[in-house]
Amino acid sequence: MKEKEKDLYAKLGVSSQKKEVHEAIKDIDKGLFPGAFCKIVDDIAGRKDYCSIIHSDGAGTKSCLAYMFFKETGNLSVFKGLAQDATVMNVDDLLAVGAKEGMILSNIIGRNSRLISGEMIAQIINGYAEFCEKLTSIGLNITFCGGETADIPDLVRTLVVDATVFTTVKKEDVIDASRIQPSDVIVGLASDGKAVYETEINSGIGSNGLTLARHGTLSHHYYNAYPECHAEEGDEKLYYFGKWNLTDEVKELNMTIGEALLSPTRTYAPVLIEILNKFKDQIHGIIHATGGGQTKILNFGNGIHYVKNDLFEIPLIFKIIQESSNTPWKEMYQVFNMGHRMEIVCNEAVAPDIITIAKKHEINSKIIGFCEKAEQKNRNSLEISTEIGTFKFNKH
Repeated sequence: MKEKEKDLYAKLGVSSQKKEVHEAIKDIDKGLFPGAFCKIVDDIAGRKDYCSIIHSDGAGTKSCLAYMFFKETGNLSVFKGLAQDATVMNVDDLLAVGAKEGMILSNIIGRNSRLISGEMIAQIINGYAEFCEKLTSIGLNITFCGGETADIPDLVRTLVVDATVFTTVKKEDVIDASRIQPSDVIVGLASDGKAVYETEINSGIGSNGLTLARHGTLSHHYYNAYPECHAEEGDEKLYYFGKWNLTDEVKELNMTIGEALLSPTRTYAPVLIEILNKFKDQIHGIIHATGGGQTKILNFGNGIHYVKNDLFEIPLIFKIIQESSNTPWKEMYQVFNMGHRMEIVCNEAVAPDIITIAKKHEINSKIIGFCEKAEQKNRNSLEISTEIGTFKFNKH
């Protein structure tokens, strides 16, 4: 394996594990449920049986890709997708701890006003309003409360699209992933395809790993065409070293490579709400497989060896990224969701019912793995077995 192929994501200045961030916050209070997917604190209104959660996330460097795609095609609608990305990255994290009622959302946009026009900003803000209305119509009541647009060209090269979501939840309804048991199974919900509540086919990309996807898939002529869309530091050979142009068609997906990379992040809200309403007590953990990709689960549970031995077929977009960038497959599983972005860790007895609920929404679902006791006490481990190979990971 060539040195370039090792930890390519880090060479681009990004970390899928964010070890230095976790080290910085290791001594900060972990909240009421330290093992939960999100930090949970005392209820803001002082109710003893409730707790509060506030969560922030965003579209990441997908916003830079949207800017490039707009410049190439004139398609303003791609900016609306960023609002969905930022919303889902928050909402589906909150669903992972059992929160499913009464959320409020505020957005933050940081732009280089020399490059990002008012028309683009209007698309994003309207996108937030429309997607919140969409979520409410499919069962998740969320109110868009506006936000802040900051003109900060000294700090931002193109565009940053972030959001914050707040909610409260009954303590008895919290899904605490510290309850994950060695006898549990892992049910995966597919990230690609077209759910009944979606208007177009989803490539499955989500909002993680777009720095690697962008540079590893797109050709080097974008390096000079859009100097605002790469860091000034680093080796030029690592920037836009792929084989594709944004407008190249991916016939199997009936979309261009740019559209495939910008495919808005799917929400699993209707599926998770129904599952939580029916089987909450049988669910021991819900893992939103975002940062860290298929290794995200390592951060939850205690002394668990996770085995993923029946994953979905890898969506075409990830095959394209891997082939174009020559990223090692093990790193692909550390960076991307690779076919499913939501995992429900539960008693095996309810797995068939969960799968049925997902399929009712036309989202492919199956048992993709299981849990057993780890060899080392209090240290999680993971084994991913695929036709490509077997990959092993340990929690640091």
